[in-house]
Formats: sequence, C-alpha cells, structure tokens
Amino acid sequence: MDEVGFLEKLRYKFDNLMSKGTGILLLSLASATAIMIAVISLIVWITQSGPTSSFTELLWMGLMRAIDSGTVSGDTGSVGYIFLMFVTTLGGIFILSILIGILTTGIESKLDSLRKGRSRVIEKDQTIILGWSEQIFTIIEELIEANSNRKHACIVIMGNHDKSEMDDAIRERITDTKTTRIVTRQGNPIDIDDLEIVSLNTSRSIIIIPEDDTRVIKTILAITNNPNKRSEPYNIVTVLRDPENVQVAQIAGNNQAEIILSDTLISRIIAQTCRQPGLSTVYTELLDFGGDEIYFSECPETIKKTFGEVLFLFEKSTVIGIQSQGKTYLNPPMETILQPGDRIIAISEDDDTIVVKSEQKYNVDTGAILQTVAAEQDSPEKTLILGWNDNAHLIIQEIDNYVPQDSILTVVSDCVEEEDFQTALSQVVNQKIELLKGDPKDRSILDDLMVKNYDHVIILSNNSALDVQESDANTLVVLLQLRDISEKLNCRFSVVSEMMDFRNKKLAEVTKVNDFIVSEKLISLMLTQVSENKMINTVFEDLFDADGSELYIKKASKYIKPDSTVNYYTLVEAARRKNEIVIGYVIAAEQKDAQKDYGIYINPDKSALVSLSEKDGLIVIAED
Repeated sequence: MDEVGFLEKLRYKFDNLMSKGTGILLLSLASATAIMIAVISLIVWITQSGPTSSFTELLWMGLMRAIDSGTVSGDTGSVGYIFLMFVTTLGGIFILSILIGILTTGIESKLDSLRKGRSRVIEKDQTIILGWSEQIFTIIEELIEANSNRKHACIVIMGNHDKSEMDDAIRERITDTKTTRIVTRQGNPIDIDDLEIVSLNTSRSIIIIPEDDTRVIKTILAITNNPNKRSEPYNIVTVLRDPENVQVAQIAGNNQAEIILSDTLISRIIAQTCRQPGLSTVYTELLDFGGDEIYFSECPETIKKTFGEVLFLFEKSTVIGIQSQGKTYLNPPMETILQPGDRIIAISEDDDTIVVKSEQKYNVDTGAILQTVAAEQDSPEKTLILGWNDNAHLIIQEIDNYVPQDSILTVVSDCVEEEDFQTALSQVVNQKIELLKGDPKDRSILDDLMVKNYDHVIILSNNSALDVQESDANTLVVLLQLRDISEKLNCRFSVVSEMMDFRNKKLAEVTKVNDFIVSEKLISLMLTQVSENKMINTVFEDLFDADGSELYIKKASKYIKPDSTVNYYTLVEAARRKNEIVIGYVIAAEQKDAQKDYGIYINPDKSALVSLSEKDGLIVIAED
C-alpha cells in the first residue's frame, strides 16, 4: 500500500469535517477564530507592543478587529503591533466570509429540506392519506366537508412526489379548505421509517390510495408491523381490485383494515344503473358529504318499538335499518322489535339531526294509497354493451342476476380477447351473449344496432389500453352518435356511460345521456365515507349486493294514485305496506337538469307535500 502524505491526510480530514453539517462547521470556525485571536493577542502581550498590558483587553481588541475590519484604521503604535492587528483583520475578513457562506448554505439546505417535506408531523386526530393520484382531490374535498363542524381538523398526505408540487396542485384544485389544514410530506408509504414522519399513532384514520394490490398490501404491512405502533388498532381504509387478495390484505391488516373491492363495486353499480337510470346519482348523493349521508345513531325512544313504527318517528331523517349485536340489517321485517343496545341506521343531513320529533301525530292519506297491484310479468330484456374493459365480464355477471330468463346481451368491441369472452359466457344463466367485432364509434354499426330496440345501452371505457382523456373522448363520440340516432329514429333507450375523469362529465351532459358512472369518483367517495365510519362499508355492501335488499327506482303509480297531492308520510306508509322503505322520489321532468340533481330528492321532510305523476318514481329499499 502506498504511503499517504501529510497533506493528503490533512485534506482527507478536512473533507470529513466539511461533510458533518452546518453545526460542526460553525463550531470549527468559532474555534479557529478564537485560536487566531488568542495567539496574536499572546504575541502582543509578550512583546508589550500594544497600547495596554492587560491580556483580557488585548483579546477584546483582537475580537473587535476580527469582526469589524474598519477598526484597524485607527490603530497607532509600533510597526509590529499594527502588522499583527492587520493580520487579525485579514483573518477576520476571511473567517467572516466563510461564516456567511456556511450560513447561506445551511439556510438553503434547510429550506430545501422543508420543500422536500421530510420533517416529522406533530398533529393529533389527523386523517392520513398515503399515496398520490387524481383520486386524492375528491377525497380531500369530501374530508373538508366532513370536517366542517370540527375545529382545527387536519389532513396529512404522504406521496412519492415533491412537496412543492403536491402543495401547488392542491392549491390549484381546492380553493377553500374551511376548517381543515392540509399538510404534505414526501416519502414512500411502504417504508417504515418514512411512515414515522406522518405520526401514525395519533391518527384518527388512514386512507391508502389504491395503486396495484401488491403495493397496497405492503403499505398495510408497513403500518401494522411498525415496532413503534400504538396499542389501540388503526382505522385503515383502502381499495383492492382482485377479490383473491382480500384475505391476504386482512391478514396483513390484523383486522384493522377495511377493504373496498373497486372492480366489484363499480360493476354492481353499472349493472344496477343500466336497468334503473338515475341510480348512480342516488348513490353519489348518499356517498358524498354535501347533502344527506348514512349515520348510525342510538335513540332510546326507538327501544321496544317495531321497525315499522320507528319509520315514522323522525321528521328530518329516514330510517333504513338497524345495527344489532355488531351486525347491520337493512330493511328488516317491519315487525322487528328494537332491543336495548340496538342502533338505528338512518339517512340524515348530519348525525346531530337524527332527532325524534316531539309531536308524535302525523297524517297519512290512506285514500291515496293503492292496494296490492298485480305483479307484472317480467319479459326478456335486451342489453347492448359498447366497448370492453377489465370489468366487462363482472358487469355481465351482475346484469345476469337481475334480468329474466332468455334475455339477450350484445357486446360490440374490437379488443375482446377470446378467453375473456368465454369467461363471460360461462358466468351467465339468464342471458344469451352475442359478440360483434367492430369499433363502437363506427356509425354504420350503431345504425344497424339501434333499430333492434335495445332496452339498455352501456358504454364502457377502455381503461387499460388508453389514457384517461383519450378513453373519455372515445366515449363522448359514441354518446353524441347515440343521441343523434335517438332523435332521428324518434326512439328512446336508456344509456349508461362510464367516465374516467369527473371533469369530463360536464362535456357529456350535452348528449343527454340517462346516467353517468364516474368510477374513480365513486371509489373516492366510498373511501372517504368508510374512513369516517367503517360500519358504512357493510351497509353499502348490502345495497350493492344482488342478494337481500337493494335500491330500486319504481313507478310511483304502483304506490299511490297518480297526480294526488300527499305528504311524505303517506309515501312511507305506502312503501311500508309492501315491506319496503322509501328514501326519496324522482321527478321525471327534471331528469335532464343537472342543476336540480337530475330530479333526485333524497330524505325530504316528511310533512312536505308532493304530487307525483305517472312518469315519476319512488326510490325504495326492497328485496326485489
């Protein structure tokens, strides 16, 4: 090994010193300054060449000349003394220049560190969002609305993006944060050390933005296996695509994670909405925090009363079920008696508006209520799917749960894999599936198809091969063509369109389509609701599932005499007699008006009067 020279060793030690940070550099600089002043002062004191014989005064004079270079101009005395003071001044100028450089570099480094967002968050009862995508803006908006009655609420976001970029994007998209502060940090959610930055142990809930299932599971593991984790369980909410990964995620979460299956959820909503246009607006109204939401409430006044009686106890809330012994029951039998410890599940403006009305009397116009209407014979239905994506076979399977026997479903797409189509064929019982190879945007294909009078039309976004904007642009082209065909043929068919970007929904409204499914927005709303109350997940699982009770939009003429003016209590009674729960109504004349929520009215005051025509509908929770 070659022998290392003194200068090289000295340079090596200097390099190590420079790498130790601003604090060490300042300490070293102060030491060097003190040594320089002490040595020069000692020389002056020994030689007695200065204006004073006090060593302390000489130290002070040396310090003043090191700090203030102009002081040396007033010095008088021997040449040796003036020279030594001049050397002190030069040393001071040199050291002061280095000091300014170190401080500037240190401040810039600190500012850069702050911009990167690597400092630890000190908050309490905060909602933590791990990850970053377009979904985050909807989640933030809903959390802000949910926190509007809380002072000093806080949302902490950790993403793999530069902090300044995240801050700028949030300020651009969200102008009013109301009572909520938003704190961003840069980090990797699957890194246990990075998770320490957001203070998991003081959080009220943790939302994991969905990416791929594997990364979501790794993030759950990083949270629950943190050696510094708190004793009480976390409230973790996230989304998975593959149902087969749910069990693994629950094991990783150790019963602390609430899982939402995005593909299954969207497929069920599309299947239900295609047969009942307007239903997605109902779901959106229940999922967002802008109007009425679903709450759980303990009401002593409901104990020992039947569920049918409880429906009439609230003026400004709509009871839809009960929670008993940790389980939720939507639309239970009307004779069910509520027991101590049971909680009601109600749609209301807020949790504090679920109040039993003081006046127990109410009027029901029994004369306007229709008695049992003869059941209509279900006839086979014809459904058309334009386009194909990863969820198509799930949608077909869900539609099969609702349509009568011998129904027909036609798929038009130029990107269907044979294996995927065979999978769809194997999952249906009530439908015959036809595949037509072609581009859904081809006008000649659409002209040939529309004369067949399809009952339902679904337009799917190609979310795997195209980016969001291109996919939505293709959907808009098909919608415009269908509107033109509908006007020229003077025929009506329900059209349900899947959109990827919520901002494109306003463009699509000009096509007068019956309903929109904005999948990313619905998933974001669901995430936010479950983060505030994890029991909500079980409620919506029941509503979306084909088994049990679901949401339906039924003709009001099946319940009351058309055009009769009644109060809402009458509608509640009419539905109760059919073992159903009415949660609102639909005005057909307003279904194209976005300003009036497409004619959807959820949870109106029960004393309010309403007149429903033959074309209007009731929104009910029923078994079929």
